[in-house]
Amino acid sequence: MTIKHLAATTAAATVLAALAGAASAQEVRFMCYSDGNECEVYDDVLTRFEAENEGIDVVVDVVPYQAILENLPVQLAAGTGPDIAKVTDLGGLNEYYLDLTPYVDAEYWETSFGDTLNWYRGGEDRQGIYGMHSQLTITGAFVNGTLFEQAGIEIPGADATWEEWAEASRAVAEATGTPFPMAIDRSGHRVAGPAISYGAALNGPDGPTLSDEGFTAFVEQFVEWHNDGTIARDVWAGQGGATYQDAAQEFINGELVFYYSGSWQVGRMDEQVGDFFDWQVVGSPCGPAGACSGMPGGAGLVGFEQTEHPEAVAAVLDFLASEEIYAEVTARTRNLPGHLGVAEAGVEFQDASPAASEALSAFAADLPDVAPAAFWYQGYAGNRAMFGITVERVSQAIVGELTVDEAMARAADDLEAAMAETE
Repeated sequence: MTIKHLAATTAAATVLAALAGAASAQEVRFMCYSDGNECEVYDDVLTRFEAENEGIDVVVDVVPYQAILENLPVQLAAGTGPDIAKVTDLGGLNEYYLDLTPYVDAEYWETSFGDTLNWYRGGEDRQGIYGMHSQLTITGAFVNGTLFEQAGIEIPGADATWEEWAEASRAVAEATGTPFPMAIDRSGHRVAGPAISYGAALNGPDGPTLSDEGFTAFVEQFVEWHNDGTIARDVWAGQGGATYQDAAQEFINGELVFYYSGSWQVGRMDEQVGDFFDWQVVGSPCGPAGACSGMPGGAGLVGFEQTEHPEAVAAVLDFLASEEIYAEVTARTRNLPGHLGVAEAGVEFQDASPAASEALSAFAADLPDVAPAAFWYQGYAGNRAMFGITVERVSQAIVGELTVDEAMARAADDLEAAMAETE
């Protein structure tokens, strides 16, 4: 689907005045995917400036998320990518990003987006402004409160461990005849928080690692839960390679007690579960290492240096980064803000049910518990490779192709090879 509109920014008035006087409009292609209604809202807020700023035509190409993961990198490598895109491989695509510094108020961006700017820089030696974090997310758990009530079992408290949640979920599933006690999205990003809570360093003394004692301890427990029926097996064992798979539909259908995913699912739960049952967000359970960490993440908007219109690209992004517009988009899309000023002022989410508002607040309350290793991992330029290695090797341990020790050894070899390719 393609949406065409005109856009501009008051923060780059001089640039826009020149563009508006150009003989022909400059077309900017924006590749966008939606977790909910993001692309629709971007279309609306940008269209608002159509009459005033006729120098920039923005074409929003709405694509599936898989196209962002698989097609966009190929297009960029071939020099045929869009001018702007909404991405989640924040640091991994840095080599293609347009540095916005010459075109925007760098002080405003640094003040507004803080440490998330580092996630786009692709390395400690990069100091430019390469992207706007449009959706801050954090991983955490959804639970079916109705099933706990029917089972007569109390929902574990805020400091409950993964083991305590597993025990409670099994008991609820057995008492209510629910098919699946627990599920975790098939994603290397999703299991990183639990692994950190089991002691995984991810960035050890010798560099990035997926096979230290803490990571191995989590994988052993994760595999055991698949084998004894605690975790819905088909989510991880039913796919091949590093393919992503979630379990949202099973939770929505009332077939799952405890679902570990993230804040981006709130809109979906609000819309599709509604008041069918009492759904709640309980954050990230604690692990034996003492941490109760989720993984931060999300999506951001970036421009690409291959664009023929860098000033126009920067103008569009600068407009979307303005506090007023950012706050409106955040409220309408019901996402956690990555803009520090908007976060401090607070967001009144539009058209959100009481359950959704409570869920978003619960996720936001979990952000202070995110471990430093999780922030590092989200910003590490090689994390996409590490996520893929995690999924592939852990899945092989789950289905019995490899023992846990063999899977961890293979993961270490895979990571060493991946790092060698980037040197």
